[in-house]
Amino acid sequence: MLLDWEPVVGLEVHAQLRTEAKLFSSAPNSFGAEPNTQTTEVDLGMPGVLPVINQRAVELAVRAALALGCEIQPVSTFARKHYFYPDLPKGYQISQYDEPYATAGGVPIQVNGELRVIRLTRVHMEEDAGKLIHDDAITGGGVSHVDLNRAGVPLIEIVSEPEIRSAEEAGAYLRSLRSILRYLDVSDADMEKGNFRCDANVSVRRRGAPELGTKVELKNLNSFKFVEHALAYEIERQIEVLEEGGTILQETRLWDEKANKTRSMRTKEHAHDYRYFSDPDLVPLRLDPAWIDALRRELPELPHERRQRYQRELELPAYDAQVLTEDRDVAAFFEETVRLYPHPKTVSNWVMRSVLAVLSEGDRDLAELPLTPAHLAALLELLDQGKVTAASAREIFQEMAMSGTQPAEIMRARGLEAVSDSGELETLVREVLNANPSQLEKYRGGEEKLFNFFVGQVMKRTRGKANPSVVREVLTRLLAG
Repeated sequence: MLLDWEPVVGLEVHAQLRTEAKLFSSAPNSFGAEPNTQTTEVDLGMPGVLPVINQRAVELAVRAALALGCEIQPVSTFARKHYFYPDLPKGYQISQYDEPYATAGGVPIQVNGELRVIRLTRVHMEEDAGKLIHDDAITGGGVSHVDLNRAGVPLIEIVSEPEIRSAEEAGAYLRSLRSILRYLDVSDADMEKGNFRCDANVSVRRRGAPELGTKVELKNLNSFKFVEHALAYEIERQIEVLEEGGTILQETRLWDEKANKTRSMRTKEHAHDYRYFSDPDLVPLRLDPAWIDALRRELPELPHERRQRYQRELELPAYDAQVLTEDRDVAAFFEETVRLYPHPKTVSNWVMRSVLAVLSEGDRDLAELPLTPAHLAALLELLDQGKVTAASAREIFQEMAMSGTQPAEIMRARGLEAVSDSGELETLVREVLNANPSQLEKYRGGEEKLFNFFVGQVMKRTRGKANPSVVREVLTRLLAG
C-alpha cells in the first residue's frame, strides 16, 4: 500500500540555548531547580517591566545558524505571538515571525548509505513557555500546577522544508541536528530534559502527485524512538483513511506512547489565530557583518565534515565514521587514542564495542569516567606484545574504565599475564588430547574442524590466559606427530 503513496514530513525543532540567563531577563537558565524559583518580574509578565535581549543567546543562535549554512539576516524583528494558556503569564510569547534572523540552510543526513541534505525554511529565536505539572503524586490528583522556571528560556526554532520521506529519515535528521548543536556547545539538546523538542507536520499524497496532502501536526514527541513510531503510525493511518475514501482533517494530534498510536488534540491553528504583531518593547535586532564573520571563522569541524575525514584519511568504513562522530567527546577520545596508537580500525573497534558499551550501561558521559585515551592505547600495546589475550584484555578494560588504574597494573594484580611458554603449553595440550580420545580420533579421521575444539579446551584450562597463536602452533605440531 505504501508503494502507491508518498509521505511528506516537515519537522519543527525547538532547542534551548546554553546560556546562564534567560532570553529577556536576568533569571538563571538552569534545569532541575525547585518550581518557580528561577524567575523575575519579566518572566512573570508583571506590568511596567521591559525585556532586554541577552547578547549571549544571540551569539549562540547565530553560531547554530552559521553551522547549518543559513543566510544570516542583518536585521530581524521580534513579534508577540498571542495565545492564552496557564504556562504563559503575559498572554503572549515573544518570538520572530515574518522577519527571522536566519533563513535557508540545511541538515545533512545519511540513510542507507546515501548522503543528502534536508533544506531548512528558517531558524528563529523565541522565549520558552512554562510547564504544567499534572503528576497526581505531586498535585494530589485533579489539580495541575504551573512551574514558570522555564518561562523565558532562550530557544531557537529550526523549521525544515517538507523534504523528509520516511520515519527513518526523520530520526536521522534529528540525530544529525542534535549532534551539530552539541558540537557547537550551543545546546545540551537533551530530549529527556525537554531542551530539544520536536513537532512533526505529516501528510501523504499519491506518488507523482504535485500537490501536497492535508497535513497533521504531531506533538508530545520526546524521544527519537517516539518520533519514528508516531510518524510510522500516522503515515499508515492517513493512507488507510484515504484508501477507504475518507478525508484527512487538518488538526493537531498527540502521540500516546502507551496505546502506541496518535489521538486528536485540537483542530489546527493558523498564523492569524495568534494575532502576531511587532513587539513595541523591542527594537529591531541588527547584526554587525564583521561580528558574524568572526563567529563563522570560529566554527569547529562539524560532525559530517569529521565523518568524511575519517573515511578519507583514516580509511574507516562509513558505519564506523558515523558512530564515532555522533558525539564530540567520543570523537575526540578516538582521535587522541589513534595519535598514541596509530591503528585507526583497531581503535575504532574498541571504542564502538567497549567504550560505548560502558557508557550505555551506566547511562553516563565520557567525561564522567576515569578512562583516558592513554589507558586504551596502553591496553592495545599489551595485546600487540602478546602480554595479554583478547579475553583478558576485555576483563582488564572493564576494571580500567571504572577505576582508572593502568592496564599493566591490573594485569599483574589479577594474574592475567598471557601464558606464552611453549613448554608449559605443550604439557597442557597433551593433557587436553589425552582427555578427549574420541575427538582426537575423529580429527585424525578427517574432521579438521575439531582443531578449534582443542584450542578452546586449552583456553578453558588457562581461563583465557593462553596465548592463542602459541597454542595453535603447539597443537598443530602435536597433532601432526
